[in-house]
Amino acid sequence: MLYTPRFLLAALITTVVSGCQTAEPPGPEGAQLEGVWRAVLASPGGELPFTLTVEDGPEGLTAHALSAGEEEPFSAVRQEGERVIFEVSWYDSEIETRLVGADRLEGGWRKTGAGGEDSRLAFFAERGSEVRFASREPAGFDVSGEWTAEFVDEDGTFPARAELAQSGDRVTGTILTATGDYRFLEGRVEGQRLRLSTFDGAHAFLFDATLGGGEVLTGDFWSRDKYHATWTARRASPEDALPDPFAEVGLTDPDRRFRFSFPDLEGEIVSIDDERFAGKPVLVDIFGTWCPNCNDAAPLIAQWAEEYGPKGLEVVGLAYEYTGDAERDAEMVRRYVERHDAHYVHLLAGTSDKAQASETLPDLTEILAFPTLVFLDREHRVVRVYSGFAGPGTGEHFDLLREQLVEILQELTADSAATAAL
Repeated sequence: MLYTPRFLLAALITTVVSGCQTAEPPGPEGAQLEGVWRAVLASPGGELPFTLTVEDGPEGLTAHALSAGEEEPFSAVRQEGERVIFEVSWYDSEIETRLVGADRLEGGWRKTGAGGEDSRLAFFAERGSEVRFASREPAGFDVSGEWTAEFVDEDGTFPARAELAQSGDRVTGTILTATGDYRFLEGRVEGQRLRLSTFDGAHAFLFDATLGGGEVLTGDFWSRDKYHATWTARRASPEDALPDPFAEVGLTDPDRRFRFSFPDLEGEIVSIDDERFAGKPVLVDIFGTWCPNCNDAAPLIAQWAEEYGPKGLEVVGLAYEYTGDAERDAEMVRRYVERHDAHYVHLLAGTSDKAQASETLPDLTEILAFPTLVFLDREHRVVRVYSGFAGPGTGEHFDLLREQLVEILQELTADSAATAAL
């Protein structure tokens, strides 16, 4: 879906956001886009910047969004005269722009959201600048280290942990929650103010906080065009810890059974009782294609499906998508499969609303996070449930989690390998 003529309004908004009073004449057809751009989304909380790089190679234009060393690719870049579109097809997301002069892009970002409702933010980019947040004064403190945080939104309060590194006034790191992480964050300390942002095609995050007495950070968190929370953080103590993701979701069946029965991408019903699963351990990935942490987990799950498949492991992805439109949702899952080479069973299980998702899987007490990984033994009894996923942006936490999950898979498939050899 592309922008309509109302898109001109978004261009005007970005002109105001950028501080310009008059627009330059449009750039010439075929203007070169290669280079580094300072890109900005007009978040409700202010400028949400990221670094945009564009290259022109043998197969045409390519682009990446950069944050803290991560290079998140766009699936395609299309230039039609002064009109330039950056697509992220696997998230049903795009930035549609027009060239203004040779070194400025103006337009907007659109992303399909929950319930099929679009998120939209105005956008502009200026070539040649890698400055993320404008720094008007030097850093007044060093934010490096671990912080125990608390977020408050309309649904309540939840704990988090910020792990940050600072060099000069530049800050990188991430914020972990009980169910995942906010991925690769980058920003600056300016005086007593900390700002962090990231953009990956699906999420547009902006954190803004000031340091007060007692070395406490207090501020706001904005996500995309609507979500807002307040947050506070203090230096972490050794005893501070997030809830254990292995203990967050319980079972309702006294025999520890986990059952599912949903249509595959062609509409055929697949059930845990099908012959293909008989006597085999099963890894169930409860996910959404819209979820960056799910996409962080997908390459590992695809690797495990290939590595442990010969030892008897079956992998099943239960997709909970935004719209509930079977045709649209199936197409998004196909893109997900292609992107991650994830050629195992994928079923359309429902929508991304966690309460509704919980109703479709009554053998679990609730669904708290996407992804949720459920490990079943050969009798299809639940061995472990892991809620959420600590992705590559969390560094050593990601490495530790990968080791823990591999250990579970090795235990599940040890006797399966012996059986398969008979």
